[in-house]
Amino acid sequence: MLRRAAALLLALTASGLAAASSLELSLRPVFNGDPLLLDSLRYQNSAGETVSFSRISFLISGVAVQREDGVWLGIPDSNAWFDAAARRLSATIGGLPPARYRALRFFLGPDPADNAREPGSFPAGHPLNPALNGLHWSWQGGYIFLALEGNFRTGAGQPSGYALHLARDPNRTRLTFPTALDLTHDAGVLLDFDLGALLNAPRPLSFARDGTATHSREGDPVSAALAANLPGAFRVRQVTASSPLAGRSAPVAPLYLPKTYTPYRFTMSASFPLPDLPRDNPLLTERVELGEKLFHETALSRDGTLSCASCHVDRFSFSDARRVSSGVEGRKGTRNSMALINLAWKGSFFWDGRAPSLRAQALQPIQDHAEMDESLERVAGKLAASPGYPARFEAAFGSPEVTPEKVGLALEQFLLTLTSFDSKFDRALRGEATLTDAEKRGFELFVTEYEPRTGQRGADCFHCHGGALFTDHQFHNNGLKPDPADTGRMKVTGAEADRGKFSTPTLRNVEKTAPYMHDGRFATLEEVVDHYDHGVVRSPALDPNISKNPEGRLNLATEDRQALVAFLRTLTDERLLTR
Repeated sequence: MLRRAAALLLALTASGLAAASSLELSLRPVFNGDPLLLDSLRYQNSAGETVSFSRISFLISGVAVQREDGVWLGIPDSNAWFDAAARRLSATIGGLPPARYRALRFFLGPDPADNAREPGSFPAGHPLNPALNGLHWSWQGGYIFLALEGNFRTGAGQPSGYALHLARDPNRTRLTFPTALDLTHDAGVLLDFDLGALLNAPRPLSFARDGTATHSREGDPVSAALAANLPGAFRVRQVTASSPLAGRSAPVAPLYLPKTYTPYRFTMSASFPLPDLPRDNPLLTERVELGEKLFHETALSRDGTLSCASCHVDRFSFSDARRVSSGVEGRKGTRNSMALINLAWKGSFFWDGRAPSLRAQALQPIQDHAEMDESLERVAGKLAASPGYPARFEAAFGSPEVTPEKVGLALEQFLLTLTSFDSKFDRALRGEATLTDAEKRGFELFVTEYEPRTGQRGADCFHCHGGALFTDHQFHNNGLKPDPADTGRMKVTGAEADRGKFSTPTLRNVEKTAPYMHDGRFATLEEVVDHYDHGVVRSPALDPNISKNPEGRLNLATEDRQALVAFLRTLTDERLLTR
C-alpha cells in the first residue's frame, strides 16, 4: 500500500504537477428524493409497507476518477465509512492529481484483500477499524458492507423489525457517476442515497414476502436484490467548491507533560482492534500509578467512607455484585454498577452515555448526591493537604498543584489499563485450551443469526455483543419491561426513539458481574438467556435485531439455553480478577 502511494507521488512530481488535491464526498440520505428522517415510521415501499430506518451504515473503497482521455486514476487506501445515526456523512479523499475529470467511481464494500485482513491490523481512526465502524463480522470473518435496520408495518398491524446486512465479496458493488470535476481547486461531491430506490427498483423488496433479515449467504435472493438496486440508489446531487483545510483539526498536544516520565506499556490481545487512546493524555507510568491510588482513595467522598473501588471491585470485574450501588450514608442509587474493563474502546460512558469521555465519567460520581456527594474543589484541597500526593502529582504532571482536571486525567489513565483478554475462550482460540461440547454449542448459537427464512435458528447474540470485545458499545432497547422513571438514553438525547435504550455491556467476565441489566433485575445468567428467548416486551423502540423475530421469541431448546450459559462462562479472565 505504501509503495503504491509513493509511486503515485513520484508520478505527480515527474509530471510537474502541484501538490495533490483532495475530494470531499458527502452523503444525504433521502427517500424517493425527499430528505429522510431516522426512526420515523412514515415511508412506503412498493409493497405498501410502512417503513422506518434506524441504522444506515456502510463502507466504500476503491475511489477513482476518470481523466478526459478515459483513463481511470485509482486512489490507494481510499476507504471511507458513512453512518447516518452517527452523523458521519462526509469523508475526504486525498492524493488526487489537480486536474479536470469527467467521472467518479467507488465500490460499496472494502477491497477483498482488506475484507480478509485481521481487523486488528487497522490503526485507530481508520475507516476499517472495527472499533470505529462496528461493521466487522468478528469470528465469521469479513465486513458488513451495508447495514440497513429499522421497522416496518403492514396495514394497521404492529411494527416488526428488519435487519438487512449486505456483505461478502461477490456482493461488492461498483458505483459509477458521470460528472464533471475540476480538481484544480478542491471540490466536494454531494451524493443522494435514496432508500426508496434501494428497496423498490429494479428488484422490489417486501419484508412480509421476502423476509426481515439477510446475512448475505450464497444464493440469498434478498442480498442479490440489494446489490442489484444499489446502482440506482446513489446519484450525484451537487458538485461544489470546498476549502482544502475544511474539517482539518490542529495537532493535539499532551497536557501537563513532565520533564521526565516513564511511558506505560498498554497491553491488549492481538485480535483486538487498535483503540484510539487519548492523545492529550498519553499513558505514563507515573499517571497510571497516581490514578490507581486515587481509585482507592476514600477522601474522594464527603464523609471519607467510599472510594471508586467501593462500587468497582476487582473480583467482580470491577462491578459490585449488588442490584444497585450504595452511596454515602447508605443512599441507594438507581442503576447497576458497570464492569470497568476494556474502556479504551468506548466513546461514551454510563448506562445512558451522558459522559463524553472517561475523564469526565470518573469525576461525576464524586459530585453525585447519591454517590460520593463531594465537590471537586474540596477533593483537590484534601488531596493537596495529604502527605505524598503533591509529590505524586509533580511526578505525573510536572507540578505539585492538585486540580480537578488532573484528578480526572489520572483516573482516566488507570481505568484505561483495565484490559481483559485472557479467558478460557481466548486460550481456546490460541490452541491452549479446549472447549467442552456444550461450550462449543453455546458459541455456535451465539454467532448464528435467527433467520428462519434460510433455516438459521441461532441465538443472534453477536449483533450487539459481537467481536473480540463482546460489545458494540452502542445503545439498544433490548425488550425489558419498561420503567417510566428511567427512560435510559432518551434522558440524554430527548429523542423518543431512544426510550429504553441502554449501553451494551461487554460480556467478558459476565459470569462475575451479576446481577444483570442496568437496574440489576436479573440475578443469574439463566434469567438473562430466558429473557431473550421468550421474555422480550415489544415496544416501538425495540431493537430491530430483536423485533424481527416472530413475537420477539427465539424458542431455544432447554439444552441450547444451558449451552449458551456454559459458553458465557468461558469468557472469565481470572488474571484481571486478582489485580
